[in-house]
Amino acid sequence: MAGVVGGEGVGGGGAVERALRGAAPHGLFEEVRAVLTREYGAAGAELLMADYASARLQPVTERPFTADSVSAYNSAEGRAFGSQEPHVVPGGGGTVVHVPVTVRGDRLGVLSVRFDAGVAVEGLLGPLRDVADALAHEILVADRDTDFFLQARRARRLTLAAEMQWQLLPGRACSRPEYDLGAQLEPAYAIFGDSFDWSASADHLTLTVNNGMGEGIDAALLTNLAVSALRNARRAGLGLADQAALADQALHGQYRGELHLAMLLLRFDLDSGEVEVIDAGSPRIWRLRGSTVEPIALEAQLPLGMFEDTVYTCQRFRVLPGDRLFFLSDGVYGVASPDGEAYGLHALARTILGTRLLPPSQVPRALLAELAGYRGGVDAIDDAMVVCLDWHGRPGSGGAV
Repeated sequence: MAGVVGGEGVGGGGAVERALRGAAPHGLFEEVRAVLTREYGAAGAELLMADYASARLQPVTERPFTADSVSAYNSAEGRAFGSQEPHVVPGGGGTVVHVPVTVRGDRLGVLSVRFDAGVAVEGLLGPLRDVADALAHEILVADRDTDFFLQARRARRLTLAAEMQWQLLPGRACSRPEYDLGAQLEPAYAIFGDSFDWSASADHLTLTVNNGMGEGIDAALLTNLAVSALRNARRAGLGLADQAALADQALHGQYRGELHLAMLLLRFDLDSGEVEVIDAGSPRIWRLRGSTVEPIALEAQLPLGMFEDTVYTCQRFRVLPGDRLFFLSDGVYGVASPDGEAYGLHALARTILGTRLLPPSQVPRALLAELAGYRGGVDAIDDAMVVCLDWHGRPGSGGAV
């Protein structure tokens, strides 16, 4: 088959890249489908996007919400999504290859490619992964200019506050040689105050986790102002304490202390594993080192915006290769069971140990699912945030073994 031969060589990958560069933002997948047919001999293809709760995979169709979703866990597509490896499903009428669509560790969805019976797909797995990776990058760019893929992610309508919060986030996962990050907010379609942000340079990772005061639009506006102020200070090259001070001034100037925001602000040195941290409120850190789960004790400082001209100081600790850190809002560790036991006392440690074989991109969702069971079927009264960081360190430096 000439098309399959082209797909195995350089020409197939180049054809995909050219097609994506020239495609309209909303037409990316149609271009990919045409290239898969022409260059790889595919009989058909489907793109599924992970919904905001990372629980369902939503088919991308010309008109949104017109096709049934599948489980992100208990389905053939979900197996590729969870394992981040191609999953081949043979059948009498042909073969379907499910390939993860992921960019820098952020799991966007799954590309499902169908081949007629008799086509040998084993040699196509690598090229198909290249196609899926290229599509993932272009989807992120396309999101600036079209709502097409953002609509496809929705299992139901977002509240306005949740719309604001999701647009504020950097993604739901990020991978580099030194670390892997994963994060999730719940309830995904009705969050309002919790948020996270991260940014990496050649030598540092800056991470913030925020727990905004209030509900609905008021909480979302408060968090948006705080995160924007922190980004503005970070991008101006200011140190951690000055970033916190600038955000504190912005919030107090707007709300005069009536609303404030609890925050953890951290800066990781990628060479040494040394961490500068400012603890300005309720988000907390737990560390899994070996088989030991323990909170990292920090001196609490005032939340951002509570008082005028607050002075913030940095504390320090060190992460070691193999450490796993959890950053949690009070909507997680403060939840009580029907018997009144706080989740953060014992159940959290059990869940952390029980999820240690999962990658960070999957841990937040697993922890939040466990939390829902812990509440005993009672709806949450607060939104919840989980950020999971695996630290690997930099080879050949003091931060790695």
